Amino acid sequence: MARGVVAVVGVGPRLGRSVARRFAHEGYTIAILSRDLDKLSCFADEIAREEKAQVFAIRIDCSDAKRVREAFEGIHSLGFVEVLVYNVSAPILWNPPKFTDIRLESFEKALTVSAVGAFHCAQQVLPGMIERRKGTILFTGSDASVRGSAGFSELTCGKFALRGLSQCLAREFQPQGIHVAHIIIDGTIGTPKSKEPQEDGVMDPDAIAQMYWQVHIQDRSAWTQELDLRPFSERF
Repeated sequence: MARGVVAVVGVGPRLGRSVARRFAHEGYTIAILSRDLDKLSCFADEIAREEKAQVFAIRIDCSDAKRVREAFEGIHSLGFVEVLVYNVSAPILWNPPKFTDIRLESFEKALTVSAVGAFHCAQQVLPGMIERRKGTILFTGSDASVRGSAGFSELTCGKFALRGLSQCLAREFQPQGIHVAHIIIDGTIGTPKSKEPQEDGVMDPDAIAQMYWQVHIQDRSAWTQELDLRPFSERF
């Protein structure tokens, strides 16, 4: 059976790249998307060479609905989007500002990147999935998706909204054969162990990507809607 297209939105040197590589290994055509086209093109060349796959680099700005539509016009030209992975998030500030110092523009941008961008991307792929009664949408969450922390209102509100969106889409579209899942990453993601050794407590992005693949291929009689992943040493 011919494979469809996998669109991975939010690809950097860690999880996004690993997810793209894992699906490329299974014979999918891959579209990887982010704001930095130069770095993205390097990742596309690397994955295409390692996995002998078709990998396309497409620039996207998830805060701009028009740019999202334009990016997906290019993706749809490659074929049916069978899988959407939304791996975009507001940056994590390890020295976050006081709540009273946060500017409204910064707060709104964090919400847009984490949740509104996911809304736009999902709207671009769902019509084709509904028509074929198949497809998978995977959203990357974090511990901020389920727990608020002092100083992280921007990240947390965006992640809460993304989690809510995933639940709404799952309940609406699962009966139509579309698997929507939210994957909580509770830990620090390092580089793949295949590239360099990692200390205990750091998450291997290749291991996480394997779980994304496993969620995608689950039998429809036993679908996961939410999955949380953390290293063995993480306290929770």
